[in-house]
Amino acid sequence: MSCGCTDEHGYEGPWWGFPPLRNALIAGVVAAAAFVLGRAGLLAPAIETAAYLVAIPVGAWHWAREGLEGLARERVVSIEILMLAATGGAGALGLWDEAAALVVLYGIAEGVEELTFARTRRAIRALLDLAPKQARVLRDGREALVPAETLRPGERFVVRPGEALPTDGVIVEGHAALDESPVTGESVPVEKGPGDKVFAASINRTGALVVEATAAFADNTLSKIIHLVESAQERKGRAQEWMERFGRRYSPAVLATAAAFLILPLPLGWDWTQWAYRAVVLLVAAAPCALVISLPIAMSAGIGAAGRRGILIKGGAHLEHLALIRVVAFDKTGTLTHGRPEVTAVEPLGADLAAEEALRLAASLEARSEHPLARAIVRHARARGIEAPPAEGFRALVGAGVEGRVDGRTWRVLSPGADGLALAGEAAARCEALAAEGHTVVVLADAEGRAAALIALADRVREEAPEAVRRLHALGVRCVMLTGDNPQVAARVAAAVGIDEVRAGLRPEDKVEAVRALEARHGAVIMVGDGINDAPALAAATCGIAMGAAGTDAAIEAADVALMADDLLKVAEALELGRQARRVSLQNIVFALAVLAVLIPLGVLGRISVALAVLVHEASELAAVANGLRAGHLPRSRRRTEM
Repeated sequence: MSCGCTDEHGYEGPWWGFPPLRNALIAGVVAAAAFVLGRAGLLAPAIETAAYLVAIPVGAWHWAREGLEGLARERVVSIEILMLAATGGAGALGLWDEAAALVVLYGIAEGVEELTFARTRRAIRALLDLAPKQARVLRDGREALVPAETLRPGERFVVRPGEALPTDGVIVEGHAALDESPVTGESVPVEKGPGDKVFAASINRTGALVVEATAAFADNTLSKIIHLVESAQERKGRAQEWMERFGRRYSPAVLATAAAFLILPLPLGWDWTQWAYRAVVLLVAAAPCALVISLPIAMSAGIGAAGRRGILIKGGAHLEHLALIRVVAFDKTGTLTHGRPEVTAVEPLGADLAAEEALRLAASLEARSEHPLARAIVRHARARGIEAPPAEGFRALVGAGVEGRVDGRTWRVLSPGADGLALAGEAAARCEALAAEGHTVVVLADAEGRAAALIALADRVREEAPEAVRRLHALGVRCVMLTGDNPQVAARVAAAVGIDEVRAGLRPEDKVEAVRALEARHGAVIMVGDGINDAPALAAATCGIAMGAAGTDAAIEAADVALMADDLLKVAEALELGRQARRVSLQNIVFALAVLAVLIPLGVLGRISVALAVLVHEASELAAVANGLRAGHLPRSRRRTEM
């Protein structure tokens, strides 16, 4: 079995070759052989003791050095110092077999713990392996295979079907379906064409592409994700910091108590040897290994698992916050909706013009316009397979619309309030009704201003938004919309999605006040926005989440959590990961305290041996590590597609 892990020394190899674990295993073999042969009478006592004296420094090399360096540099009495004192005490009492057992078992537990952390780091760094090591660069009209790390912004490269992109870029030629799961966490392929951004490690599922690089290999989106997650795993939450402060005070107190066990029997006339043995047992029994490891392992596993799902959590404190959320506040435009207008209806006003013909005429008139509504009409016509060549004699009507000739006849696309537009009766009533429902309406009219058709547009609600809100409700979370849009539009979107509360017509500073009011009334609040326009509200919330942060440095910087994909379902997933990490951490803490509550009295009363104390102590630490890894795994019913 090989994990391919890397420790601080740069080691890569099988688990049993991991240096701290390897040394502990070698020491264990030597000590076990000496113990068995000695008990069988095949080894002289002096040679048996010599074997233990060899095993102890080999097994203790890594953790003892770490403890002594911490004591020398930071004046910190760590768990390693407690174990080192217990080893020395057992040896001083002539219990070299128990001293060796302590060193070996503690070394194995520490080796497994370090190996586990290395594996969580490696799981994220392995994402880099998804990006190809070579790129097909276009030079002088020919393809040249070069190392991917030599790519520079501005260079063009070819990506064939089945290949992955070596770095970020913009498509210059070709159309293809790209699997962007390494970056966004979503495995459903996305159709891309000329002008679209693409990201490193995305897999080309269909056509060939020519891409212009926008980032060097070391600076691409995938590399940024890995760096951010690794940095986040180093940042500690408040609970973890408190636990470390507790450890700095608790360990010296244990050492002082053990010292008292050595000193007090002398003036009181008690059996010094018996109390010295109890002091050694106490040093082992009271060491808070499982307690100290309970939070870091869960936080690291949770942040790493979130990163692989396209959810970037920027530190342990924010993972803690996700577990406490009671309200999720959403921006509307670009968050609950797609953020761009789309045609929702084409309604002819007479029998002379069919809906498709009205759309064709409007698309021809708008073909040369860059207005968002114009682009929406053209996109809609193309999606319906309607050919709409640009109109002749095109001209913009300032403040009113556009005009041009199609099929030899002059047509106009006008706003409902444009001068010269004849809009009355049923047509005017229908226009007002559509506007009241939150639609923007434009009118197709002839040269004389007679209305021929109404075209309604709206910012379409994201397909996954209702399901995302339903999942949040299932978690007991209240959902609120904070938007600068008008109340009618906000109410329509809220009704479609299932939002509990709407606050419309808000300026950026109003959103900040709304977030603070929600927090005061309900508790911890998440603000979900685009990470740029909503930056003040994101900062004011207990936890800010930026949507669609792939390739956007500003969005990642503005929030505590960044969702690499435009997928609202990831909000509930982030909360579930936070709650899972908190559950696992609490389980570990309760378990560790229970072990200490049993071992310490037994050690003080002399009811447990050093070897048994070590065995129970290290078994509890390994159990805490194993349980902590569960923080990165959601129950099967809650899982979404992972990278």
